[in-house]
Amino acid sequence: MLYLTSDAFPIFVPFGVIGFYRYLWYIIRIIASVTYRPVPLPENPTYVASEDVTIIVPTIDAGEEFKEAANSWLAGKPKEIIIITEEKMLIPLQELANAVDPDHIRVLTVPFANKRLQMAHGIKNTTTDIIVFADDDAIWPPTLLPYVLACFEDQKVGGVGTSQRVQPVGKSMTVWEVLAAFRLTIRNIEISSSTHIDGGLPCLSGRTAAYRTVILKDPEFLHGFTHDFWLGKYQLNSGDDKFLTRWMVSHGWSTYVQCCKEAELLSTMKPNWRFLKQVLRWTRNTWRSDLRSLFMERYIWTTHPYVAYTMVDKLFNPFTLLVGPCLVGYLVWKSTIAVADGGYHLPWWNIILSYLVWLLATRTAKLLPHLWHTPSHIIYVPAFILFGYYFAIMKLYALFTLHETAWGTRAGIGDPTQATAATDAGGIGVSIVQEKAYFDAPNSPTPYSGRQSPYQQPAAYGGQSPYAR
Repeated sequence: MLYLTSDAFPIFVPFGVIGFYRYLWYIIRIIASVTYRPVPLPENPTYVASEDVTIIVPTIDAGEEFKEAANSWLAGKPKEIIIITEEKMLIPLQELANAVDPDHIRVLTVPFANKRLQMAHGIKNTTTDIIVFADDDAIWPPTLLPYVLACFEDQKVGGVGTSQRVQPVGKSMTVWEVLAAFRLTIRNIEISSSTHIDGGLPCLSGRTAAYRTVILKDPEFLHGFTHDFWLGKYQLNSGDDKFLTRWMVSHGWSTYVQCCKEAELLSTMKPNWRFLKQVLRWTRNTWRSDLRSLFMERYIWTTHPYVAYTMVDKLFNPFTLLVGPCLVGYLVWKSTIAVADGGYHLPWWNIILSYLVWLLATRTAKLLPHLWHTPSHIIYVPAFILFGYYFAIMKLYALFTLHETAWGTRAGIGDPTQATAATDAGGIGVSIVQEKAYFDAPNSPTPYSGRQSPYQQPAAYGGQSPYAR
């Protein structure tokens, strides 16, 4: 379609360089994802869900969908599920818990709706070796917990994530849910490939992720987790999963992700335009966390260099993506000038049509892993292309609004600074320090499933105290 030999088109050189660079790495990522293998189940597991797993679910507005999610968690036979909510939601959530399984579900409250404070309160009340954080709408296969626990057989592993798929809210997916499903397919490829290449990943998704309790019980972690500020003055409530992932890297713990059907959860997404507000919040969290990882903490460069590369790539991605339409616009303008005056012989419609064909071909190829299983979604590829350009502009907008820390899609979540100050005044911060002193004391009891407290047994973690990692 493009008979370019009649003109010298040096402007296409950037197209070629960008295209070669991006799709070379995409092929590498695909190969790594295909060759990735999940950790198999051990014959004699060290950890058993019924003794060693507490599921913590911070929520403020769980509805009937919670029952389906909770029943899927209980199928894995955890020791306990702890729901943490704000005080005014205690009665409705207690009723939901009683309707599912009052013997294994406990409901706790904090004075203010604040996800990180809710998670910290759940950590403080956990008595098992492994904590699994879950969204209130995450639906698990019954095999998820055994496959997650299998990764903890390696004593260096501190956190474990899973792959994900979209669960439609209605009978069929809306265009917004399909866009979310496309993104999750790409993400599953990214995290499996990065885990396979250098053992790291950009984020242990908060929809479901497991951690060693000893890491999260560390008073230093709890204080940093609930007093996390951007630029020293904007307190963060969302982005908890990014903080947890960075903590694993900076404190010497390995991570892993189980990308397999046995550990693949279902999660709902906003089925309307509010999905864009979700994406904006995630994008701001990604900017803040990646900038910290790359330029402030800098552990990622030596620990997981491939993940560091992907983070740098994402920094420049919106600019490289927007170069395409800019170059096409320039070519269209040149095509309106006579060839004798330095213009191009190709008509404007030829240039635009060629560009659209290229976009459809390359984006469809990128989505083939998803379309292989759901070929009917091919009609949404044009929407995915448009969303890609919108997302590039949104990323630039997010970069210049990183001081905006509001949740964006959930009502009732107020000022995190006010909530943290009120909680600290209520004595939770003091109790965390007292808890460490209590378990460090000689002959003190231990809440860890009848085992000796890991505060007293640092040898179980490579002979180094967990506070020093």
